[in-house]
Amino acid sequence: MIGEELLTPEQVAIYRKMPGEKRLQLAEKLYWSAREMTAAGVRSRHPDWSQDQVTAEVRRIFLNART
Repeated sequence: MIGEELLTPEQVAIYRKMPGEKRLQLAEKLYWSAREMTAAGVRSRHPDWSQDQVTAEVRRIFLNART
């Protein structure tokens, strides 16, 4: 599991017992939360930008992200 070193053994055990569909749902929620937080950061750095500009910048950030 990627990032397993960031989890406690208890968390790892919980995620391993979880059905794949539930893990996928959690991953999707995390993804959209990350996009929302990124958008908030972009808005705070560029308060004069339109929503379209913020959306485009978030898209750019995620497209260029590296793991």
